[in-house]
Amino acid sequence: MESGRRRALSSVLSSLSLLCVVLDLQLDVVCRAELPLRSFVVMTLQKGLLFWLCVLGATPVEIEHHLEMGRKLLAAGQLAEALSHYHSAVEGDSKNYLTYYKRAAVFLAMGKSKSALPDLSQAIQLKPDFLAARLQRGNILLKQGNTEEAREDFLAVLNRSPDHEEAHDQLHKADDLELLQEEAHEAHHRGDYITTVQVLEKVIELSPWDPESRELRAECYIRLGDPRKAIMDLTPATRLRADNRAAFLKLSQLHYSLGEHHDSLSQVRECLKLDQDDKECFSHYKQVKKLSKQLDSAEELISEQRYQEAIEKYESVMRTEPNVAFYTNKAKERICFCLVKMKSAEEAVDICSEAHQREPQNIHVLRDRAEAYILQQEYEKAVEDYQEAREFDQENQELREGLERAQKLLKQSRKRDYYKILGVSRSANKQEIIKAYRKLAQQWHPDNFQSEADKKEAEKKFIDIASAKEVLTDPEMRQKFDSGEDPLDPENQQGGGGGREWPFGFNPFEGGNFHFKFHRH
Repeated sequence: MESGRRRALSSVLSSLSLLCVVLDLQLDVVCRAELPLRSFVVMTLQKGLLFWLCVLGATPVEIEHHLEMGRKLLAAGQLAEALSHYHSAVEGDSKNYLTYYKRAAVFLAMGKSKSALPDLSQAIQLKPDFLAARLQRGNILLKQGNTEEAREDFLAVLNRSPDHEEAHDQLHKADDLELLQEEAHEAHHRGDYITTVQVLEKVIELSPWDPESRELRAECYIRLGDPRKAIMDLTPATRLRADNRAAFLKLSQLHYSLGEHHDSLSQVRECLKLDQDDKECFSHYKQVKKLSKQLDSAEELISEQRYQEAIEKYESVMRTEPNVAFYTNKAKERICFCLVKMKSAEEAVDICSEAHQREPQNIHVLRDRAEAYILQQEYEKAVEDYQEAREFDQENQELREGLERAQKLLKQSRKRDYYKILGVSRSANKQEIIKAYRKLAQQWHPDNFQSEADKKEAEKKFIDIASAKEVLTDPEMRQKFDSGEDPLDPENQQGGGGGREWPFGFNPFEGGNFHFKFHRH
């Protein structure tokens, strides 16, 4: 037999060589007699023509080897490798029903029921009384929601084996499933989406691979205002149909409506992979891509502390998508944040308040408005915003620290507020602070007053002014004060109760007359 196979191979090679001469072609692959006798391929290419020639099947020994290797690899959980050997076994002997059945078993183990069905059908065609294949195919069809064809397989098993317990059980399930499917569609037709969902729970339990039931339940969830659950049904539905562009588009639209623009972009791209000319998917893709690019760009600008440019980008976002509330809310929230960072307190309060009205439980908006109030020295309002934010997130450390700082600043403001003393904003720079100090120091210099009472009042104000200048022009002291701690308060000094030197080397609370002059700095 082996010598016969070699003679056949030699004859084919000779014929191929003669053909190449006649066509004035050159062989790109040298044909060698020692190539494996299982198969050989000769490829010749000239003027864009490709010739393939495959002859001679695998030997029974080779087929048995592939089957044995497939069995071992399947048992070891190496499914891809096992599948490769079963492919070779099927190619080597396309008339062996068992090879198809075993390959179907691997497909099922890999979760590829759609790929298993053709192999089971081929095994049944080759051996109509193969009950195991019949039962397995019926089980798959039942899980796919195809009750009519599943019932045919279960009845075929029972015709040959009337006492087959599993076939009886599955046949009853097919009947139950059919009744439930009808009930679900009737409820949906009535507009009773809650009942539809409840019935579909049972349907999907019996037929988890049925895309139609999942898509119907997703539609009900959308109508009931629960897009998250709709996404959970549509995601597997995209894999249960060969070309489910509608599900990919719907998934993209749902993610888009929830503000998940990256996920939306990913899903609509899957739709375009199936058909790049799909008009609905392409139109949605352009919108999502444009918006997603603007949002990413705005956040990048914020990370680079380019706040004014980020504000402009978020204003573009609102123009690009004015109809989905999430994106307008997000833009308002981030513009509020940018204005606080720019220390534009009054404008920040306005935008933050608008954002708060749109999303009352948004802790980021409350946090940022609290910071804007601090810039305006409205500490009570800042405390209120931080307290409200903490009601929605008790564990947030940033909110806890912000509230503590606002409370300290409120307490501090009821004692001495150096910003108020100089009449400057909390965002004032050093030059503005010194300018304000000079003006007030000249106004309240004690030498400008005659009566003893006026002089004492002026001395007190003058010391406060000098103290304010001392704290606010020293970066370290100013940082402490902005955190709610008065660096000139004896209670805050280490050791407690320690005294401090007054500006210009005098203490107005000691007795005696005061003779000093104001010096410009």
